Amino acid sequence: MKTSLMNTIAEAQIKNEFSGAIFVKDKNTIFAEKSYGFANRSELIENKNNTAFGIASGCKLFTSIAICQLAEKGKLSLDTKLEDCLNAPFPHFDKDITIHHLLTHTAGIPDYFDEEVMDDFEELWIQNPMYRFRNLESFLPLFQNQPMKFRAGERFHYNNAGYILLGLIVEQASQLSFTDYVEENIFKRAGMIHCGYFEFDSLPKNTALGYIDFPDGTWKTNIYSLPVKGGSDGGAFVTVHDMAKLWDALIQYQLICEEYTLKLLTPHIAANSDNSFYGYGVWIQNNEEGVLKYHLMGYDPGVSFHSAFYPGTSTSTVICSNKSEGAYDMMKEIEKVILHPTES
Repeated sequence: MKTSLMNTIAEAQIKNEFSGAIFVKDKNTIFAEKSYGFANRSELIENKNNTAFGIASGCKLFTSIAICQLAEKGKLSLDTKLEDCLNAPFPHFDKDITIHHLLTHTAGIPDYFDEEVMDDFEELWIQNPMYRFRNLESFLPLFQNQPMKFRAGERFHYNNAGYILLGLIVEQASQLSFTDYVEENIFKRAGMIHCGYFEFDSLPKNTALGYIDFPDGTWKTNIYSLPVKGGSDGGAFVTVHDMAKLWDALIQYQLICEEYTLKLLTPHIAANSDNSFYGYGVWIQNNEEGVLKYHLMGYDPGVSFHSAFYPGTSTSTVICSNKSEGAYDMMKEIEKVILHPTES
């Protein structure tokens, strides 16, 4: 399978002009480990396997793990109501919103970036300079006084603001900043030594800039297109190896106990497509035999990310790109091989 997979990846890279890094493995074997393109186009610094990439919403899983850790320690309950968790005012929010609702995108609250209404994430920063968004409280004025979209628990609606609130709950329960909590209790415990919530105006070495390409062949970086520092709804930087370590640590109950790991990986709510469900911070795709994969995805200007764990074969895939598109197309080509190895 390894040769077939590497050939497939090489063909897909040429077709899609993929820029980023790819890692595919199971318990015993590395099937693919490859990087393409430039982390810094101006200086011709190439992407490598140890390059850290922004993963946008892919790191909502970190937030859900943090919440489950605190629940395991008795600091909160998944049924705790929002109004009992945070001191901030939410004058129009449903009083019955719980942490579970926030984790599963069923809270019904307004979003600061509503993907049903807005197409371009960059629109947000015209009136709200992105360089001011260095902590979670900065986001509250964008949604806390808006009306509910629907009643809590009524349906699934992907919501970034809900994960901002979850991050604030982590801060209040742990008495640490959200990013410090994740770096200490998740990244360190999983051995993810090259990850972090880096600020755009002070990126460390081996970190890829995100690129936005235009039809005429010109481009720009994404430093004015996103908040200057990521948080509980997205924006961490990871390497492909470290993301694979996260899957291993999660599945082996090294981050949270078996009870809460199983809760996190339970398909709590049907999402917007066939056989697609959402757990806590993770998408779940089923087939006739059960769970086909647990997967993460992230898209921002200059960022595309996909990662999955396939429980049937204990295979994990990580695809990080520093372009706005490319990770999904690469993932689909990789899945043609790893899900049907006898046909490849």
